[in-house]
Amino acid sequence: MIIPKSKEEIELMRESALVVSKTLGMLAKEVKPGVTTLYLDKLADEFIRDHNAVPGFLGLYDFPNTLCMSPNEQVVHGIPNDIPLKEGEIISIDCGAVKNEYYGDHAYTFPIGEIAPEVKKLLEVTKESLYIGIREFKVGNRVGDVGYAIQQFCETQGYGVVRELVGHGIGKTMHEDPEMPNFGRRGRGKKFVEGMTVAIEPMINLGTKRIEHLADGWTILTKDRMPSAHFEHNVAIINGKPEILSTFAYIYESLGISSDEEDEFREKELVL
Repeated sequence: MIIPKSKEEIELMRESALVVSKTLGMLAKEVKPGVTTLYLDKLADEFIRDHNAVPGFLGLYDFPNTLCMSPNEQVVHGIPNDIPLKEGEIISIDCGAVKNEYYGDHAYTFPIGEIAPEVKKLLEVTKESLYIGIREFKVGNRVGDVGYAIQQFCETQGYGVVRELVGHGIGKTMHEDPEMPNFGRRGRGKKFVEGMTVAIEPMINLGTKRIEHLADGWTILTKDRMPSAHFEHNVAIINGKPEILSTFAYIYESLGISSDEEDEFREKELVL
């Protein structure tokens, strides 16, 4: 069942999303060769709690940590460990937080130093596909419209679009209806209505779309062990149009990057 939110509830959700956004912005300065994902996990846990929120993933379905940390060929749900990050790798950081009883949940894939050109392009295309999908999240459209847009953009460039893992509705629980696949057919699936809130999150592989599960019960990686990228935003329908509740602006501020990619999805200017 889809649970539309009031404007007041959406503003509370924006606060939760921005805790995650600020956490990812803080981590952006720390993602570098020699750092372990366990260290980054500890930083995130402390930062979230210092901002009057609690980690959203820790203990959820018995997940053992605050962050999902998925390097290289890991698609999602990687468990933080004490293996140092290396130059030329990539790392997807998926973070959740609960504030005002509402969840925020989004992700960004970071390059670690200089990365191979084909991997850099994978990150660029995956992030662009996120915004292509968000444009389709508006009153009157359907779930399949978002999935189709993401799938077509990525597959025409030769990438694998993961089928088994999807985005989702979000609110007072992490996973609400509807599921938001990154593939589909136009005009199919549940219809979008005013006040809907979802997490749209393309998971795109450099090679095959096929995945495998590790024995730890969590980590999912590509079948061919080629790199995978993951970007995610929380989005609400306000006045019939998509508005991003999360932001990558804190990441870009930390890294000295200038970007206007989110401007079309925001009614008011974001004050950092």
